[in-house]
Amino acid sequence: MSLDVPTHVLDAAERGELDDAQFVAVVRESLPYAWEVISSAAADQVARPDAPFGEHEVPPPSEQARGQLLRALASNAIRGALERHFGVVLAFQNCHRVAAFAPSQVGSPMYREFISVRGQVLNQSPELRDC
Repeated sequence: MSLDVPTHVLDAAERGELDDAQFVAVVRESLPYAWEVISSAAADQVARPDAPFGEHEVPPPSEQARGQLLRALASNAIRGALERHFGVVLAFQNCHRVAAFAPSQVGSPMYREFISVRGQVLNQSPELRDC
């Protein structure tokens, strides 16, 4: 799944003048489902500062939506830009479970458990085998 990059953004990149704001706008427009999921998890984290992280656990409504989410979280550039934009550290399990941690929580027991192999195995189910 490719990003839809407008000519002016491509020109800025070629000149070495592309900034995060321009790139994030491209991601928002190109991957609207992924944007919705990640912004929701980040907003959840901000709205509940006493909670260890914000979360989204709803399976995507379609394969296209699933592809958007995988594209956003598998790309270092996209994921990093989204983390900087929202001020969170993203963690990902299965094909849909996204958590947004406050940067201060990285290294916490909850964060370590979420990203652990144990956490990944315990979050499996037969319904999600092909996701």
